[in-house]
Amino acid sequence: MAEERLQKLLARAGIASRRKAEELIVAGRVSVNGRTVTELGSKADLAVDEVKIDGRRIKAPQHFIYYVFHKPKHVVTTVHDPEGRDTVMHYFKGMRERIYPVGRLDYASEGLLLLTNDGEFANHITSPANHLPKTYLVKVNGILTTEQEENFRKGVPIHGKRTAPARLHIIKRTVNPWYEVTITEGRQNQIRIMFKHFGFLVEKLKRVKIGFLELGALKPGAYRTLTREEVARFRRVLKMDDVPDEAHREKPSGKRIVARATRHGARTQEAAGDD
Repeated sequence: MAEERLQKLLARAGIASRRKAEELIVAGRVSVNGRTVTELGSKADLAVDEVKIDGRRIKAPQHFIYYVFHKPKHVVTTVHDPEGRDTVMHYFKGMRERIYPVGRLDYASEGLLLLTNDGEFANHITSPANHLPKTYLVKVNGILTTEQEENFRKGVPIHGKRTAPARLHIIKRTVNPWYEVTITEGRQNQIRIMFKHFGFLVEKLKRVKIGFLELGALKPGAYRTLTREEVARFRRVLKMDDVPDEAHREKPSGKRIVARATRHGARTQEAAGDD
């Protein structure tokens, strides 16, 4: 593997977003070959360098894998649950690579969920800055008025902050109607809170689409791998290959890591300066 800026390296390893990784570096929580690093321009190579965060060594995935999963209801979208409930990882037992869910889908909801070991991909999918639309089918215990529908689309206040504009249309008009809702945010229980704002309770909620990707015919508990074409399309949509490492930061010092370990275990000194 080639050297990479530490914040990008940590993001690829699934530790944090690049911006959060920068905060970890500046806070002195990252070390390379036993030396604490605080320079944002610093580089390392996981194939030969010992990179640690809070004393825990970071390892690069052998290869990136991506799954589309139909999360059933009453399953937690975490790797571990302190209450002992089933998590989404229950359906991926025996997996050799360490994977984790991308974003969340609440306990009572079901539908489309992505899992991967590609931290950079996961961070781009969940980043609010990318405004990736997510579509849900929602069964509610009453019908919104025309005025309420318009206000729903404009956004409603949640904890003092208005939600971003949403798409909404009714797809089955009954006593307990079904709505299709598309949002570009991911606040916890957002859709349930939005309907509750108008006095209605969500009875069922199913995510059916993330960006261009549809749940399709996958049954609850079933999964499949993303195709290469789907991964490439996500990367294009999210502009993952167009964003330079330091696009949103001041120009870094560009210093390389001192006392770098070689493949044979020797330690060498490297000069400062960027390529």
